[in-house]
Amino acid sequence: MAFDFLRRRAEMAASGAAERKASAAGPVLAWHGVGRVAWSPRDTASLTRTGYLGNPVAHRSVKMIAEAAAALPLVLQDRRRRFDTHPILALISRPNAGQGRAEFLEALYAQLLLSGNAYLEAVMRGEPAPAELPLELHVLRSDRMRVVPGTDGWPVAYDYEVGAKKHRFDLAGPVPAVCHIRNFHPQDDHYGFSPLQAAAMAVDVHNSASRWSKSLLDNAARPSGALVWHGGDGQGGMAEDQFRRLSEEIEANYRGARNAGRPMVLEGGLDWKPMGFSPSDMEFQQTKEAAAREIALAFGVPPMLLGIPGDATYANYQEANRAFYRLTVLPLAGRVVAALSDWLARFVGELVELRPDLDQVPALAEEREVQWARVARAEFLTEAEKRALLGLPARPGTVADE
Repeated sequence: MAFDFLRRRAEMAASGAAERKASAAGPVLAWHGVGRVAWSPRDTASLTRTGYLGNPVAHRSVKMIAEAAAALPLVLQDRRRRFDTHPILALISRPNAGQGRAEFLEALYAQLLLSGNAYLEAVMRGEPAPAELPLELHVLRSDRMRVVPGTDGWPVAYDYEVGAKKHRFDLAGPVPAVCHIRNFHPQDDHYGFSPLQAAAMAVDVHNSASRWSKSLLDNAARPSGALVWHGGDGQGGMAEDQFRRLSEEIEANYRGARNAGRPMVLEGGLDWKPMGFSPSDMEFQQTKEAAAREIALAFGVPPMLLGIPGDATYANYQEANRAFYRLTVLPLAGRVVAALSDWLARFVGELVELRPDLDQVPALAEEREVQWARVARAEFLTEAEKRALLGLPARPGTVADE
């Protein structure tokens, strides 16, 4: 602040320090230190706090993807038929006493998006028995899980730490008690890479721009200025008691949103020099919107769906929504559901596959209708080939069923 400069001048005068040559413009200069860029920590807990809990764009992106993926209809089938009822379907519909299907899957997808890792715990009735499904499934917090590698580098156990307590999940046995689903990470053998890590820099920029806007509003939506003291003897120095009284008066009566627009009363010798916005200061809103688009890009959400202005990548909202499902939701859901069904199928010893039912996704209705019509008109294909192209199991009694 400009008062810091005046305080130093007053202290020098009071201490009898030798007068030095100085610029006449010295009393009105705003002193700014050259600071270094301060980025937020990149660990999972800090990124979740600054991104998902503290940034509306990242929060909405994660919520949109997790809710859309969790709401996808799922079907269970093998080579012969599609199951209407099955113990695996019953377990997923009510995985535990505290969560239903939607809450369970939404937590699973959100953990994968926020940390790059998702961990599922299987709770058995007692000692695992052949062809027995878990009694309950639970999504574990990724920031509390640690991989325990063996001598060959592959995981042999997982440690779940809560405060000073630790529980070890041993991976020995035919089916592990923990299912670890992770994103690809090019530089880590055990943990996945989160989209939030790729968007961390844009999240910091967006949060800083929001804090800038809040500070600007708290100061009557105008930049600060400088008080220039002109002493009667032509000197720019101010006595210590004058400086302290002036600082306290400004702090109490002229700062903050409640004093916005209040006129300032100055004594003789004081002159207020307002400081206007520079062109770079006026561009912080464009910087904020650019950071919001980068966050949406990292998560794979079309900015149009988030209400971010200035983006016209897609012709209309319907096209953007279809691209959102086709390019983001379905690849994520397909990979997670495949890992989940493979893990659960090992408990019961059946070759079954859990997959999203694309024919029941409203956003893809038009696209699926065109595909059905195109396959139906292909007279050179057999019925079994047509069913395979549409993702349907073979009819009972056909050659593919044998």
